[in-house]
Amino acid sequence: MAPYTEHDFPTSPLIVFYEMTRACNLLCVHCRADAQRQRHPDELTTQQAKELFQQLNDFPRAPLLVLTGGDPFKRPDLFQLIAWARSLNLDVALSPSATPLVTDQAIANLKRAGLHRISMSLDGADAPTHDGFRRVPGSFQRTLHIIAQCHAHGLPMQVNTTITRHNFQQVDAMAELLAGLDILLWSVFFLIPTGRALAQPRIDPADYEVVFEKLWQQTTRQTYGIKTTEAPHYRRYLSIKSGAAPRLTGRQVGTNDGKGVMFVSHVGEIFPSGFLPIHCGRFPRDSVVDVYQNHPLFRDLRNPDALRGKCGVCEFRPICGGSRSRAYAVSGDPLAAEPDCVYLPQGWTEGAARAEHHQPAV
Repeated sequence: MAPYTEHDFPTSPLIVFYEMTRACNLLCVHCRADAQRQRHPDELTTQQAKELFQQLNDFPRAPLLVLTGGDPFKRPDLFQLIAWARSLNLDVALSPSATPLVTDQAIANLKRAGLHRISMSLDGADAPTHDGFRRVPGSFQRTLHIIAQCHAHGLPMQVNTTITRHNFQQVDAMAELLAGLDILLWSVFFLIPTGRALAQPRIDPADYEVVFEKLWQQTTRQTYGIKTTEAPHYRRYLSIKSGAAPRLTGRQVGTNDGKGVMFVSHVGEIFPSGFLPIHCGRFPRDSVVDVYQNHPLFRDLRNPDALRGKCGVCEFRPICGGSRSRAYAVSGDPLAAEPDCVYLPQGWTEGAARAEHHQPAV
């Protein structure tokens, strides 16, 4: 099958995230879901989850299904649902929490069920940094142990890292740590102030550029892939770095919230992403295919000319567009300018900047 491209955006997401549950035994300070100890009584049932997976095959291109939470291991039907998705020829990835539920036998069962990839979170280059973020002593070592077990069972590994003020100076150290873990991909996530993360300070806009530079340098040194999540302006940075006209580089596709991405919550709510909590429908009442293709918000999010503020005139808007989740979290407008981008577009004037911030001319 041909690679997924921007031409698929209007009809098919590249990735569908299904939040299996919000139950989790961890208390991570940045948790989008504000996870709870117990499962919600209105979670999608096993049968409803199977019907959701079946509906994903109605897209012109079947997406990658990412099972997330909370902690998916809190669902007793996890292995059954992975096997069902694989029977539908869906590729399935899993993002569990690093808890004692992830046993060697559980990992073997994931492999047997046909899991495509597993991702674990490492949010520091050392135990004090990571464990302080995850609020569970020993979490760092447990995560490293789980990664080793997954390798032993032949499960491809992705590592996710959330960048905040507590660890953004550790980017290079993190990259070197991961070099010894035989991973396929490092997904570097930039904080969105939602859920528990409302209490966590984001890094300054200028610090994004510092991190972008470090990530770019690491791409020339490491054998694993590096991508950003909720920092699409990294594509702008890479395009400028290459000295070419605004374009995507390497294997980049240019996804964004609602643009190649869709999220279904534990109770079936349909959102453009897990970090953009604007309700666009509810499965099984609403078709996920119809919502993705036709809901006005999804359509606007895929239209770079619908953006406002400096993002609306930025020459990089077709490949970047700014984080729609962060724009919404900060301003209440999902189409507003990315608040954490220092770049001034060629079409952005001083007068326009004053108007956006409602500042009178002096």
